[in-house]
Order: sequence, then C-alpha cells, then structure tokens
Amino acid sequence: MIKRYIKSFFLYELLLGMKVTFLNMFKKKITLNYPHEKAPQSSRFRGLHALRRYPSGEERCIGCKLCEAVCPALAITIDTEERNDGTRRTTKYDIDLFKCIFCGFCEEACPVDAIVETRIFEYHFEERGENILKKSDLLKIGDRYEEEIAADQAAKAE
Repeated sequence: MIKRYIKSFFLYELLLGMKVTFLNMFKKKITLNYPHEKAPQSSRFRGLHALRRYPSGEERCIGCKLCEAVCPALAITIDTEERNDGTRRTTKYDIDLFKCIFCGFCEEACPVDAIVETRIFEYHFEERGENILKKSDLLKIGDRYEEEIAADQAAKAE
C-alpha cells in the first residue's frame, strides 16, 4: 500500500514511459518513404488477377469452370459457349474484387495456368462497378505483365 503511494507520488509509470521514449529516440528509424521506397515483397504474394494468353495470342482459358467451383467466396462468374471447331471458350469471366479473399485457389485449380494472381497491389476504384474485373480487363492486365507473370510461374515450377 505504501509502495503504491510512493510510486504515484514520484510518477513512476510516467517515468517508465519517458524512458522508453528516450531510448527509442536514438535508434535507427525503419519508416519507408513509400512511393519512392517499397518494402520487399514475398515470393508467395498474391495480388490482382490476370488472364493469360498463349504465345500465339489465343486466350488460355478453356472454360472448364474449375476456378468458379473452387472459389470459397463465390467471387468468380463464368459463362461459356462452344466454338465452331468444337472447343469451349469463355464469353464472360468476371471477378468481384470486393468478394475475393485472394486465397489463390483459382490459380491452383486452373489446368492451363490461364488465371494467375500477379504481384500488383497498388490499385483503386473511383466509381461503382470498377471492383468487378471483366474478361477484357483481366486480359489487358495479363498482356501488360506477361513477362513478370511468366518469370514468377517459372520460379514456382522450380
């Protein structure tokens, strides 16, 4: 009881807090100047989705709908139709990024590596509806970052 009064009279807790502050004043700072300096990214990072094409320019997705079936958040919507040559291709491939939990199941389920998660983490939405990535948007992302995606896929295969 007396010990508690002595600690409160000399502001013991306040002095302990000031000690922590004083000791940290002289340590090296770990803050990054974000737009110019970026933190290292894990090789297993999963970011924005992309649809890939074959080197011939044909899209890889065969419309098997495995990614839609395996998605735990039900974020993927696919519609398919059969082409004249008998193959099946997607007519609609939408991913709702508000629903997506970036688990990577869609990427693992795809038998032809058509859908991948890139290293892109800097994206935003300005208007309603931009959170749903359409097939054309996904193909544009895949075309733009194909070299990086191919390098990441090759590193995973090793």
